[in-house]
This record gives sequence, structure tokens and C-alpha cells, in this order.
Amino acid sequence: MTTTYDCTSDDQRALGLEHAQRAISEKKCVVLPTDTVYGIAADAFSPHAVTMLLVSKGRSRTMPPPVLIPRLNALDGLATDVSADARKLAEAFWPGGLTLILHAQPSLDWDLGETRGTVALRMPADEVAQDLLTLTGPLAVSSANRTGQAPAQTAAEARTQLADSVEVYLEGGVRPLNSAEAVPSTIVDATGPLLRVVRNGAVTLAQLREHVPGVLGLGEVPMAEEPAAEEEPAKEEPLAGEEVPTAIAAPEVPAMEKTPEAKPEADKTQAVPADSVPVDAAPVDAAGPEQGTTQPAVAERAAGPRESDAG
Repeated sequence: MTTTYDCTSDDQRALGLEHAQRAISEKKCVVLPTDTVYGIAADAFSPHAVTMLLVSKGRSRTMPPPVLIPRLNALDGLATDVSADARKLAEAFWPGGLTLILHAQPSLDWDLGETRGTVALRMPADEVAQDLLTLTGPLAVSSANRTGQAPAQTAAEARTQLADSVEVYLEGGVRPLNSAEAVPSTIVDATGPLLRVVRNGAVTLAQLREHVPGVLGLGEVPMAEEPAAEEEPAKEEPLAGEEVPTAIAAPEVPAMEKTPEAKPEADKTQAVPADSVPVDAAPVDAAGPEQGTTQPAVAERAAGPRESDAG
């Protein structure tokens, strides 16, 4: 039976958290507030529960949900090869509106969908969400709405869309706090040598660069270094983390033999404008709104398409 609890009341909040914990253990879905929007949550380590979450939203396995965690130290338990720069961003913006796409620990027994060996993690800055995560551990969480519909900013809005597919609704008031509009988390792909923003959101690029100056903005590609003027141009190699070089070397054209006037050697490199370099595009869903938008394909390559994340 579906039940809504008013978490602005201490008594209702205690009852709601107890019921939500029990529902999660029974592989059912719950709706909870986060610091971005409301999310629909399920046991991240239960393939059946994750499937129920995706079915409730009308979403396929190609859009795996992100995972919300209760503490920063859970990062290393769920992800591997966490770079120093990724760790700096987690320490600076968790809890808060930042989602990091990382390589998942290969030993974990979970199935979030077609993640291609990655996981999107976030630690939400919301007391109700934190209380539930402390009781349950990591949760797969997606924005609490049907796919293609507006993300819910209250539990009541979520219930109009998800109805009886959810066991427990935890009502905590409008989210995000002090904002009339739903703002998703910022998603950063941290699976490669260069950190890349793949969805703009609550944390701005300028804020990210205060801690990691080399973070690439949405759709940006790294600049190729130009050869020194006194040196003969050489074939350029892609920069670290860059799939397509910003300059493509042309074959050397030798002077024609037995001709008094040799044809001048062709310019060896032909610049390719950065905006002509294809950048894949593919946002985590959980309680950071999933607005039916897609993340840039950098994230899709890394973790498959992800919706807006609940937090």
C-alpha cells in the first residue's frame, strides 16, 4: 500500500524513514527529497529493484540511474582509479550538486543497466536523503517523474506521475530550497585523464575550475600545442584524453625530380577548427532533474546515456 509521510513533522519523519528502509529492503521503490529535485530510489545492489525503478519511470536499461551515497568515504568502495582531480572536486562539492562519473569497482555485485563499467556517484546535501542513505546504504536514484515529464519538486507532484509504483513517498517540501526552478546536479566525466563537464547544473564551471583549472566545459576540446617557429612542423599526436587531434598532418609533397623549378613543399599541417571536431553527446538522473535531455556522448561512451540525476 502506497503511503505518504510529512517529513516536516518529527513523528511522521521517523515513521516515514522506518517504512522507507523496510520498503528498500523488500526491493520496492521510494520517493525522497534531495537538494536538487525529488528522486525515486531503489536498492542499488538489487537488479530486480533497479528494474522496478526503471519500469516505474518508463525508462530502459540504456539510461542507468546514478547512485547516491551517504558519506565521502563510500567513494572508494564503489569506484576505482579515482584521480586526484576527481577527488578534489568530491571533497570540495560533496555533499552538494555535483555528480561524478567514475570507473565502477569490478568486484561489486550490482546491475544498474548498460553502464559500460562506470558508475555516476553523488552525495546529496539534504537531511532527509542523508538520513535514509545512512539507514540503507547507497541507493540507485533517478528523478521522480515519468520519462519526458517535468521533474517533481514535491512528493505530491511525484505521486501524480508515479502513483502506486512507489511504496513510500517522503514529503519534505519544495526542492530545491529557495529556488522556483528545478536545478539538476552538474555532471563531470572523470573516467579519463581530462575531467569534462557533460551536463551543466548546480555547480558552475567557474566554481569547478577554482579547484581543478583544467576541467573542460561542456563541448570543449583541449587546445593543440603549435610547433615552434624555428622548428620544422612534425606530425601532431592527440592530447591526453582527446580522441580527435585538433590538427591533422598532411603528407609531405616532395619536389619533382629533374625540374628546374621545384614545386614548393606543401604546408604540412592543416588546422581544423575546434568546433568542427565531433564531440559525442549523451544528464544522471536521480533527484537532479531528468528532463529528458541527453548528456554529451563523452558520458555516453563512458557510462552509457544517463538521465538527470536526483541529486
